[in-house]
Formats: sequence, C-alpha cells, structure tokens
Amino acid sequence: MPARTTMKPGNLMLLRVAITAQTVVVFVQAITAGLLLSARGHMAPHSAGAYTLFGVTVLHVIIAIMAWRPGGGSPRPILYAAGFLVLTLAQVALGITHVKALHIPLGVLMFGLSVLQLVWIWSGRHATDARAVRV
Repeated sequence: MPARTTMKPGNLMLLRVAITAQTVVVFVQAITAGLLLSARGHMAPHSAGAYTLFGVTVLHVIIAIMAWRPGGGSPRPILYAAGFLVLTLAQVALGITHVKALHIPLGVLMFGLSVLQLVWIWSGRHATDARAVRV
C-alpha cells in the first residue's frame, strides 16, 4: 500500500522551499569558504552568508512547526530543522573563533545533511502513516 501524507500540500510546499533555500545557502557558503581560504579579502561574503544561513535555518524551523501543527503529521521535520539550527549555531561559533579544524568538516557535514533532507522531502519518503510504519 503506498504511503500517504497527513501534511497539507501547501505546507509541504513551504517546507520544500525552506529546505531548498537552506541547501542553496549552505552550498554558497562552501563557495565563499573556498574563496576565503584561497585569497585574502573574502571574509565579507562568507560572513554575510553565515547570517543568511542562520536566518534561513530559523525560518526552516518556523515553517516545519507551522507545517506539522495543522495537519497533525509527524514532528520529524521539526527535529531535523531544530538539529540543523543547532549545527548552524555551532558552526557560527567555530567560525568566529577561527577553529578551522572543526569549522570546515562541520560545514561539509552540514551540506551533506541538508542534501539528504532535500532528497527526503522531494522524494515523498516523508509521507508515512501508521500502517506503513508497522511493516
């Protein structure tokens, strides 16, 4: 039996947009990080990207809560969004303190996790009901 979603289509689309925006910003952060590591004077774009990523991640958490509450679906997207917000805050702290040995690997991890979220939300694998889970 195919799985079905309890999330409203409009809410699902908002969540898809939020995760897509988050993934794009993380990717742009990787580009600005490469510029920063290869030449001097590229701190401003990377710093602006950090503020942008923080804002997009907070919006992602808000949208995940809004998407979950009316439909009564799984709170899993909220947990993913909140976890990503925690990673973003850790990444900002590591960047401010210039701990590159942890900042760079965490950035790679965040990009990978964001891509996984993106695939998950666009593939429809998020759409489960109680019968599909008991298999």
